[in-house]
Amino acid sequence: MPDESRIPVLAGSGQLRANRERAVADAREPLALMTEALEAAERDAGVPGLLRRADAVLAVRVASWSYADLAAAVARRIGARPRVSENTALGGHPPARLLERAAAAIAAGDSEVAVIVGGEAQASVGVLGRAGVDPVAELGWSAEPGGAPELNPGELGTAEQLAAGLFLPTRVYPLYENRLQADLGLTPQEGAAWSARLYSDYSRVAAAHPVAWNREELAPAQVGTAGVGNRMICEPYPLAMNAMPHVDQPVAVVVTSLAVARAAGIPEERLTYVWGGAGADDLPDPLRRTGFGRSEALGVALDRALERTGTKASDLDAIDVYSCFPVVPKLAGLHLGLDRHAVLSVAGGHSSFGGPLNTYSLHAIATLAQRLRGTDATGLVHANGGYLSYQHAIVLAGRPHPEGYVGDPEPERIAHPDAPVLADAAPLAADGTDLVVETLTVEHGRSGGPEQAFVVGRTPDGARVAVPTAPGDTEAAAAFSLAALPEGTTTHVGRTVRLSLRDGRPVVTVPGDVA
Repeated sequence: MPDESRIPVLAGSGQLRANRERAVADAREPLALMTEALEAAERDAGVPGLLRRADAVLAVRVASWSYADLAAAVARRIGARPRVSENTALGGHPPARLLERAAAAIAAGDSEVAVIVGGEAQASVGVLGRAGVDPVAELGWSAEPGGAPELNPGELGTAEQLAAGLFLPTRVYPLYENRLQADLGLTPQEGAAWSARLYSDYSRVAAAHPVAWNREELAPAQVGTAGVGNRMICEPYPLAMNAMPHVDQPVAVVVTSLAVARAAGIPEERLTYVWGGAGADDLPDPLRRTGFGRSEALGVALDRALERTGTKASDLDAIDVYSCFPVVPKLAGLHLGLDRHAVLSVAGGHSSFGGPLNTYSLHAIATLAQRLRGTDATGLVHANGGYLSYQHAIVLAGRPHPEGYVGDPEPERIAHPDAPVLADAAPLAADGTDLVVETLTVEHGRSGGPEQAFVVGRTPDGARVAVPTAPGDTEAAAAFSLAALPEGTTTHVGRTVRLSLRDGRPVVTVPGDVA
């Protein structure tokens, strides 16, 4: 066995749910919640003072409150003086990458104790805003700088994405779902039933999780039927198939070397071994990738993680795949060759467990680590960021890997040499151009009806164009809805539509509409 001082283990974890009742009196800021999760992780390890020994403090970006230097604030709270202090960028992938880097640093002899922490208080921020309560002035929340974080438009997408309206995850992920459905030859009903069953299964997992935000077990019909309380967001996903970010949920894990854990007296049956994993970074703009029916980066990340750890998908006893929208676990399960009925979650998924924005996968890591303790089992956590842009998968086990840590912190870069040219819609619209639909989605308004369609199409010479229907033209949007499929068809993919100008802006319409 390798040197115990070079073998990384998860020595403790803590996670909690707070202010589920959304009471003003119970609202606490993310830093306070994270501090409580860290203290719980230290108690879980059973080693008083362990947090103070942290030589690395790694903090996942908070989306519900602003901190000038969250990692430094965390270090002060726990009395640590770390050599490494890191704050992440926006995205759901950082928790897995932070664990990978912490494990790699221990394997390299550069670290002995690292803490990884994240958390949100979006539910409380919302209720305080509605009540007119100033969190800083009235509740003493941090004011460095405090308030809602500023969001750089560049973090939402490229100029082409912004122009096409494809800067929200709720609009982009359905593009993948609808293309995957077409590629698999599924009817809309079959695709929706798969998604509903998947998320119903997740709700059952969440119902048994003590810190899940929603602990109600849902039948597939409750998940998949759009209506009051479960309105359609962007086809084909009703609300119950979208991540639920309005939660108060913090989580923390403590990573140490096996030598430190044993010297501190932590029993073997309380440890989880970090075998390692790998990641992949795709082009951040999905419009510049080869297609929408698969995710090259997701496949590469999964393959690399399994290859490096010498693991097969069939060897894994538990898997948690990022589930902001159903297409992500669908793509992962298909790539791994798993049965479509496989439940790819240990925490309960973003819709039921809660989608605390950037930290969901850290909850999955903490949950999986506790499940694997004292067993010979292995498990994998997959994390996803951007628009299927940044992927990482990491393997944990209840026993050491024969070679110690075998992961790779550096992601592989994905290139798309066969991607179509992304064309400017304006000159093509000025001349009037036919497009063949590559994929699309229709966004519904709060009233329940189609509001605007977002179409990605190909010109006769194969160039890609992304363009919406005209704002406010609900009739044009409805023509692209799944409810308006031409007789005898099961998808709009492959359909010919028209790109033209309306009021000086490019719009797309179906044949017969007046542009």
